[in-house]
Amino acid sequence: MSEIFDDWFRRMRRFFDEMDRMIDELFREAMRGVEERRWGRPLVYGFSITYTPDGRPIIREFGNIKPGFRGAIVREEMEPFVDIIEEPDVVRVIAELPGVDKDDIDLQATEATLIISAERGRRKYYKEVKLPCKVKPETAKATYKNGVLEVVLEKMEKKPKEKGFRIKIE
Repeated sequence: MSEIFDDWFRRMRRFFDEMDRMIDELFREAMRGVEERRWGRPLVYGFSITYTPDGRPIIREFGNIKPGFRGAIVREEMEPFVDIIEEPDVVRVIAELPGVDKDDIDLQATEATLIISAERGRRKYYKEVKLPCKVKPETAKATYKNGVLEVVLEKMEKKPKEKGFRIKIE
């Protein structure tokens, strides 16, 4: 019985060693474009995962690196971390923009998107945010404090409040 287990264990070890080698090779290939250059600024890549009420994942990337199969693409602008919160009457967009002043930030809104850009010295941010519903861009209000930008936009069509009615029991 121990020979069967030993054989199985050796095969599993070879399998996981091969998987390790393949993952290392894929990572080296994706980062090859980054390693060949000296950028003189931080290289950042991150993502957040949230779930819709029905359980579908929403993945949002941020940073200045876009991994790919033919090497990574490094952009001059950093894509800030952004969170979108849909409330009954408004859409709230929160973005992290450390190292800039409020005067360095440019915001442009349409009914469907919010464009955030900022530049101060070598710090450059850019993000085009697709909004979850249509909004009234003229109602936008923005605040910026301690590197965190918050933009609140009124929804085009507010959800009607549900009117209940009494049901008679017979």
